[in-house]
Amino acid sequence: MEHITSRHNPLMGHIRRLAGSAAYRWETGEFLCDSPKLLQEALLWQAEITAVVTISPLPRLPEHIRQVQVPEDVMASISPVKTPQGVLFTCRLPQAPLPRSLTGRRYVLLDGVQDPGNVGTILRTLDAFDADGLLLTGGCADPYGWKAVRSSMGAVFRRPIYSGTPEELAALLHRSGLPLYGAALREDTVDARQADYTRCTLAIGSEGRGLSREVLNLCGQTIRIPMSDRCESLNAAIAAAVLLWESWR
Repeated sequence: MEHITSRHNPLMGHIRRLAGSAAYRWETGEFLCDSPKLLQEALLWQAEITAVVTISPLPRLPEHIRQVQVPEDVMASISPVKTPQGVLFTCRLPQAPLPRSLTGRRYVLLDGVQDPGNVGTILRTLDAFDADGLLLTGGCADPYGWKAVRSSMGAVFRRPIYSGTPEELAALLHRSGLPLYGAALREDTVDARQADYTRCTLAIGSEGRGLSREVLNLCGQTIRIPMSDRCESLNAAIAAAVLLWESWR
């Protein structure tokens, strides 16, 4: 166990930059997580943990993990949250290039969902309803930012995440025999309760603009969630939850 008391230690600076910069995360190949709960999940699912920083000693961790103890003021200076839970840790970013094909039954494609809390919540929800992975396009929030990781409640360690252009993802889905259903209104729109979810990918757009025209044009079918006439739309995470539950039940 190392002891660090300086806020200016290189590791402390590294953690701050991981919290604040997606470019830095991808440059260094690491991402930041916080909370004892996430640490338990990372250990359980064998994430590649590189360093753990705490304000008090933890039970024995694997020897290859760097373990550092810091005083509370240093923890407060590096934690991205106002009320630190006393544990921060870094993990290697998974190396997940687009595969040749997808072998699972159900996936979610997010198009331009820029709220990291929504991205993490959708990842958590698809994990809860046994979907097989997450596809991102259109400038979505980084799923390995600390807000998204925290919102995923450990699903980030369990489900694969892929990014690509709409054309790349459409080609991947075509090779995999996975139809793309867009949550949108169009002439071919069907009630979400009548759609065939045997094998499919659910495309969800941002709450503000919905699916981009580019992604919508790639959808073989569109589906709608029936709701009160008073409401125009649902939050992206809520819409994803409704469709995932409907496809799972």
